[in-house]
Parts: sequence; structure tokens; C-alpha cells
Amino acid sequence: MKYGKLVVLGLILILVACGGYPIETNMSEDVANFEFTTQDNEKLSLSDLEGEWWIADFVFTNCTTVCLPMTANMSQLQNKIKEENLDVQLISFSVDPENDTPEVLKNYGESYEADFSSWTFLTGYDFETIKELSIKSFKNLVSEPPEGSNQVTHGTSFFLVSPEGEVVKNYSGVNSSEIPSIISDLKKINES
Repeated sequence: MKYGKLVVLGLILILVACGGYPIETNMSEDVANFEFTTQDNEKLSLSDLEGEWWIADFVFTNCTTVCLPMTANMSQLQNKIKEENLDVQLISFSVDPENDTPEVLKNYGESYEADFSSWTFLTGYDFETIKELSIKSFKNLVSEPPEGSNQVTHGTSFFLVSPEGEVVKNYSGVNSSEIPSIISDLKKINES
């Protein structure tokens, strides 16, 4: 019995030392340092997001499939975050930086009623850079378009990132029924 109590105490100490988030997590990856260009042609770096919770996704403006529901869901999430008065940033990384200039991203964001004070679209890197960031930091597939296509292959998750730059959870970005779960988690972390 005494041994069992020690094990439980040890687990509690480990959780506290690891951040012990008030939500169920399914990831633990550190985001690699970055500094990219926003839709307003300004710089945004990982250090600029320090101290903030943020949700990231990977999309591109010429996408004809999964980015449409993903960006619509991010827009819906943005509205719910405002309704609930939650403090969180939204970050959409372009996986087609060659075509997605700041101006193109700004038009794209505006078409989804993005509030650029809390939802930032990023570009200003080469394809290999965003592929590496996506795969290594977010465990999110990104690969070149198949022969004869301009459609980049990429994962469809939304990622919750801690104020310390740790990816702690992913959600389906194409399924709008995930939005209440995301809002519930954001409320819990905003309360803690």
C-alpha cells in the first residue's frame, strides 16, 4: 500500500513538472523556432507568441479540397472564441509559399472574415522549410503536389500550442463537430 502511494505521488510530481495541463493532451512536441511573414507583410516569430495559447493549422489558398472546410471551421472557431471572450491566437501556415504571398493570404483571410488581430496567416519561407516545420514540430504530413497537380498534400489537424511553444493536442480541422471540444479545452486553460 505504501509503495502504491509513492507511485501516485511520483506521477503527480511528474505531471506538475511537465506542465500538468487542465485538459487531456495527445501530443508533446516543441515547436522549432521560426520567423515568418504575415498577411500584412510584417514578421511574426515563435518568440512573439511566447506566453500565448495558440491554435495552428496548415493550409493553402489554391486548395480545392480539405482547406475549404478547415478554413471555414477556423473562421467559426474564431467567432466562438470571441463570443466566449477567450484569449487565444490563430495561426495558419501556408504550405504553398510560392503562390501564397502576403497579399494573396490577406485576400484569402478577408474572404473568411478573419480578424487579423487574432488570426494570422504566415508565408515567406521556402517549401522545404514549412515541410520540415510541419513534420518535425507538429507531426503533420506535408508533401509536394503529385505529378501534374498544384495540390500540396498536407494533414488536416488543428493544433493547440502552449504558451511555452509545446504542441499539446491535435483535433480534426475538417470536422466542425470538434469545435465545441476545442472551445471546452480553451475555457479550461483560460481558467487555469
